[in-house]
Amino acid sequence: MKFDKKYINTRITVIVVVAALAMIAIIARAVYTATVQNEKWKKVGAVSVSDTLPMPAARGNILSADGQLMASSLPDYKVYIDFLSGVERMSDSIAANGSKVRRYDPKQVHEKDSMWATNMDSICRGLAEICPNYTYEEHYEHMMKGLKEHKRYWDVSPRVVLNFIQYNELMKLPVFNLKNRYASGLTVDPRNNRNKPFGSLARRTLGEMFGAKDSARSGLELAYDSLLRGEPGRMHNKKVLSKYLSIVDKEPVDGYDLVSTIDVGMQDICESALREKLHELDASMGVVVLMEVKTGDVKAIVNLMRYDDGEYYEARNYALAALMEPGSTFKTASIMVALDDGYITTKDIVDTGSGICNMYGAKMKDHNWYRGGYGVIDVPHVLMFSSNIGVSKLVDGHYHNQPEKFVEGLRRIGIGTPLGLPFDGAANPVIRMPHKDHKGGYRMSDNWSATALAWMSIGYETQIPPISTVSFYNAIANNGKMVRPRFVKGISKDGEMVQEFPVEVIKQRICKQSTLDDIQRILYRVVNDPEGLGKKAGNPYFHVSGKTGTAQVANGAGYKGGLNEHLVSFCGYYPSEEPKYSCIVAIRHAYAVASGGGQAGVVFSKIAQRIYSKNVTTDINLAKDSLAVHVPRVKNGNVLAAQYVLKELGMKTDGGKGYEWGTVSAEKGRVTFQPMDVSADVVPNVTGMGARDAVYALSTRGMTVRMKGKGKVVSQSVPSGSKVVKGRTVILELK
Repeated sequence: MKFDKKYINTRITVIVVVAALAMIAIIARAVYTATVQNEKWKKVGAVSVSDTLPMPAARGNILSADGQLMASSLPDYKVYIDFLSGVERMSDSIAANGSKVRRYDPKQVHEKDSMWATNMDSICRGLAEICPNYTYEEHYEHMMKGLKEHKRYWDVSPRVVLNFIQYNELMKLPVFNLKNRYASGLTVDPRNNRNKPFGSLARRTLGEMFGAKDSARSGLELAYDSLLRGEPGRMHNKKVLSKYLSIVDKEPVDGYDLVSTIDVGMQDICESALREKLHELDASMGVVVLMEVKTGDVKAIVNLMRYDDGEYYEARNYALAALMEPGSTFKTASIMVALDDGYITTKDIVDTGSGICNMYGAKMKDHNWYRGGYGVIDVPHVLMFSSNIGVSKLVDGHYHNQPEKFVEGLRRIGIGTPLGLPFDGAANPVIRMPHKDHKGGYRMSDNWSATALAWMSIGYETQIPPISTVSFYNAIANNGKMVRPRFVKGISKDGEMVQEFPVEVIKQRICKQSTLDDIQRILYRVVNDPEGLGKKAGNPYFHVSGKTGTAQVANGAGYKGGLNEHLVSFCGYYPSEEPKYSCIVAIRHAYAVASGGGQAGVVFSKIAQRIYSKNVTTDINLAKDSLAVHVPRVKNGNVLAAQYVLKELGMKTDGGKGYEWGTVSAEKGRVTFQPMDVSADVVPNVTGMGARDAVYALSTRGMTVRMKGKGKVVSQSVPSGSKVVKGRTVILELK
């Protein structure tokens, strides 16, 4: 057979040319896609991967030292319905490729064809019991409206967020109880709200979250966010037989629980004692920090600030973040430095004169100057009387020409040592170090003056947060060993401690043992000697040691002119012989009389005695009747929640059907519920309710709630039955 060579060559040429053109076209298309259509395909890619969904981990709890729940995440839910799910009426339509498909056609849908319509009566009757804010008729009208309008994202109960108990009850109703959620057309939006069972106790220390988001804002929540948050998981949706299934790629790892050092009982004692005195003085602010001497564990921390309504709330962590001129509690540190440097002894005397002294052109006064002053006194009496002139003369006389040695001494004994606390915004002490000028002196220095040392020695021209002051006194109580304040004992998982945080020692010894012995004896005399100014901080059952403090707080015009406030304080420890707790009480007020011992010291005394009594145990023999039925105390309020718990306890109940809010009575082993008036435009009667139910009942009506005390509501400032005024403040007293 003869081949046509010319023909074959022509065909090969055509093939090569076509292949080359195809290759050029492919390359051109790739370049076009990578450049001109770059943004378009990025968006497509983002949509494609969006099918991968995060699975949030459960945030860990914050527990008290004895295991009580102080902060936890409680879920609530919004549930939405797709009313086209389960509709039998379909219509034929033509797809883009010309094939016939079956689709929902809202124009062809009738309510009667829906499984929702078939079960609507029983669904709405169930809703009326679960969410009694609305009647059966209101629920029916709302649900039928969504059904008739073929809504695909219809809120089951408008303006109502379901709690865990309500959600579980809802999922038992017809249609809602279908195992396949896609068949029922439900969309569940779970929300992770942070709940504090003890209300405002230690609120600023525990910290805050940004609304319902799992995002920490302050306090322990923020400091230990990485441990509390856990690790989120991943899932994706996969279409199988026309249905989407959720496939878990990675299970979430729930967060750890924090075991704090806070003792709920001690916290309550400290807050109650401080709040009482703040009201008495009409003070603007108050702080209490209670520490365990050996460990540095912060057993209680209170930060109260007066609001416009005259009540006190935790608004800022003053104990950690507020830089204050400490006043006379700082004198202990000044005398300690001079004793430790060997410049003075406890037998030295100083002439305080008539109570007024000229310090380099500035007048310094003792608090009793109008009575003629203290005259000549020894070193212990300088602190016992809290003499400004006595401390200033002792310190200035030995350190005036070497002030940097005095400041170095303050840092050496720990009063100026940064504590390294994990809290965002925690402040470090500010104690200026003098700098010599070019002539070798200090007077011309830009940060020093002739009077600086004298006023620094008595607690002015320095700024110390309360936590640093109490840590210093805690070291005195702890035989000279300074430990870092500890707020978290460790982390736990499923009730088991997985890591304990050790006690951290900042300084093994803040001063010589002889100096420490001298200071301990003087602080004992400040409270227990009849001449000491700290007598009111004492106690008849055990000995207290400590120091009073009073400092003038400058206003915008400085220390002269205008209405100035005073910062009164007492810092000490008890029992003096074997110290267990150290504590600082600081109060800022504009009261006519300012007394560290008579005001802050009184609060210290109450706290110490109540905590001492709390730790005293007594054997009590109780007659027990094995046949008695002990009925738990049930508060007025949410009937559903109470019934749920009582049912789990096996208790018998009467009433409670068809309404959410009610009053409670208990006798003969049975709990009886009675409905209460919860009209939307009428102020409800919340007496007898717990804080959570009372706040919910009032806030859902647009009212603002302020609370005093803890327990259950005993009185409300706005009478029940009166007309609701949006934004009006209701003050609740709890006991």
